[in-house]
Amino acid sequence: MDIFGVLSLIGGLAIFLYGMDLLGEGLTGASGGKLEKILEKLTSNPLKAVLLGAGVTAVIQSSSATTVMVVGFVNSGIMKLSQAVGVIMGANIGTTITSWILSLTGIESSNIFISLLKPTSFSPVLAAVGIVFLMFLKKDSLKNPGKIMIGFALLMYGMDAMSSSVAPLAEVPQFASILTAFSNPVLGMLAGMLFTAIIQSSSASVGILQALCSTGILSYATALPIIMGQNIGTCVTALLSSIGATKNGKRAAIIHLYFNVIGTVTFMIVFYALNAVIHFSFLNLTAQEFGIAVIHTAFNIITTAYLLPLRKVLEKLAYATIKLDDDEKRIMDNRSGNEFALLDDRFLEAPSLAVEHCKQVINKMADISRESLFISMSLIGGYDEEQALRVGELETRADKYEDALGTYIMKISTKNLKKEDSEMLNVMLHCIGDFERISDHACNLCDSARELQQKNMQFSPKAETELDILSSAVREAVDISFDAFKSNNKNEADKVEPLEELIDTLSVELKARHIRRLREGKCTIELGFAHSDILNNLERVADHCSNIAVDVIQSDQLEFDAHEYLDRIKNKDNQQFARDYKAYKEKYRLPETRSFQ
Repeated sequence: MDIFGVLSLIGGLAIFLYGMDLLGEGLTGASGGKLEKILEKLTSNPLKAVLLGAGVTAVIQSSSATTVMVVGFVNSGIMKLSQAVGVIMGANIGTTITSWILSLTGIESSNIFISLLKPTSFSPVLAAVGIVFLMFLKKDSLKNPGKIMIGFALLMYGMDAMSSSVAPLAEVPQFASILTAFSNPVLGMLAGMLFTAIIQSSSASVGILQALCSTGILSYATALPIIMGQNIGTCVTALLSSIGATKNGKRAAIIHLYFNVIGTVTFMIVFYALNAVIHFSFLNLTAQEFGIAVIHTAFNIITTAYLLPLRKVLEKLAYATIKLDDDEKRIMDNRSGNEFALLDDRFLEAPSLAVEHCKQVINKMADISRESLFISMSLIGGYDEEQALRVGELETRADKYEDALGTYIMKISTKNLKKEDSEMLNVMLHCIGDFERISDHACNLCDSARELQQKNMQFSPKAETELDILSSAVREAVDISFDAFKSNNKNEADKVEPLEELIDTLSVELKARHIRRLREGKCTIELGFAHSDILNNLERVADHCSNIAVDVIQSDQLEFDAHEYLDRIKNKDNQQFARDYKAYKEKYRLPETRSFQ
């Protein structure tokens, strides 16, 4: 094998790995991230967990990626450690799909119809069609099939290039000697483990082994222990991903390691013990691509079948390795934990899932902002120091949410996103600022309430009634806009702007009425400042509610002018706006000034 053969092998491997990555990206995009979301929710039944793990891995073409995702689920508390075991086992089965796809390269027949099944026969056509889909079609839903076709074609081209480059090794005696040495179970297992740990992909490692079949000197006696070792080597990725994870996240990675090590060692002991008695004749046969796929699949199914009933033992081993400490027990007892566990970098490889988690965390932030605002509004009528401290705590939490979410959204935005995920990400990025500012206004209202209490000031019954009416309108604006954001309900979001317009009108009227009371000597200037601050903060809260509603409305529109929308919706010819405004005006009607003495 000369230098050009080495370069051909390296180039073939590069194309092979890129093809696998592109194929997985296309399949993941085509699934719309649905499988990952299903995996997150439906893992209570062990057998179902195995099937889901296998299905997700077959789609994303990487057992390591699935296991890393599981570590993230366990780390964030979404998935229990007991649920993770089945998914990890299923991932090992799902990864065998690649070897079956690659086994098609071994098809040899003079029959034209059977020859057409050989990938080298139809891959060029797939690549050409895929390029058309990828370059000339604009919809993301149509680009994904293009990625799948090109990825498959590149995978097969890379496999063919590797097979062609290693074929001359059949004439090299030293290479034959090395392969013979690997027929030693321990050496073969170590070789497979080391190589897979380096490239961090058991699918790619098995594919390279299948490429070596073209030399004609690879026997099943050599291939089998290498395949066993490859299953252990793939654990490296999950172990690396668990660095910095919670103890439970580390346990998930440890379970993956124990499952593969115990499964491999017991399988090899039983297999070679039987071989000593039965003498399996197939071990001396020349390995074929199809045979490699059969061994790879059979091994993973058999190990899963006998270790699934022992899943509790694996869980206990993980707890024995990484012991449960007092702090962890306390967290498990009170279910507190990390508020931002869902914003785990491990989920970034499944962008749709990461976006979904982002939405869940923002919904929590919205609840925090709403709670802080409603508490502060209640303090205006009767100040309570304990409740005021609660408002301050909630505002601090809202600030932390804004920082964590903003950082995570920026990370997600660098990924290859679906159109709807990209739009949702844009909405969330805008809304976290509004939620945070609402909690700031809650603190301002709390300060005003504290000032009233410290200076022993009190609004007149007339002013209190007016503020109660305005506060009720603001509460409804908050409820409608926040709920519209959570459910992405554009019809509900449309109801916010008429109410915000009324709140502006009420605020202007309340300021005018208070000025009249000042002129009549019924109110002090100092009390007037507090009244003005409260009105301004309530009005700003309504403005942020309007911003949130507009963001929800424009979420699926590429070109959207918020100012143009607001001008259009407030147009006197807009009957729906007029009807809603009239209904709100009737609902939040201010008392006539003459009814107060």
